[in-house]
Amino acid sequence: MILSLVVLLVPIVLVLVFYRVVLNGDAPMTIDPGSTIQEAQAAKAFPVAAPRALGDDWHVVSATWLREANGATLRLGYVAPDGGPVQLIESSAPSETLVPRELGKGLVPHGTYQAAGRSWQRYVAGPDNQALVLLEPKRTIIVLGKADTGHLESLAAALP
Repeated sequence: MILSLVVLLVPIVLVLVFYRVVLNGDAPMTIDPGSTIQEAQAAKAFPVAAPRALGDDWHVVSATWLREANGATLRLGYVAPDGGPVQLIESSAPSETLVPRELGKGLVPHGTYQAAGRSWQRYVAGPDNQALVLLEPKRTIIVLGKADTGHLESLAAALP
């Protein structure tokens, strides 16, 4: 009986090793967000900030553009270098409704982060989620995720 189990387990282990090593099966499925970003820029609902030069260890896994009655929203989903999920949300929706909808009600900023001459508000949005929020007259940008704080700051700093 043990010999039968070994005969079955050896091919399974070989297939798993092949999948992970040769096919890089654990890597996230990366997409090209270019068309979604271009659609958002063409709509001219707000100045769209597309991240510059994040590096090969960042993976874009989702991109959506949505027009709503109270504004338009661009969402880009990333997998950070540490494997944590990060979402970049840019919107022309009023910040007083957008921030509570995305982060939760009753949150208050817990400090600031300075990048490229801009001051981002720092939030703790749940037990694992952290957020950086940039409030501007024509748009609100939220960098939200379970990734390391340094990765959230890197994404925020990569925005023009």
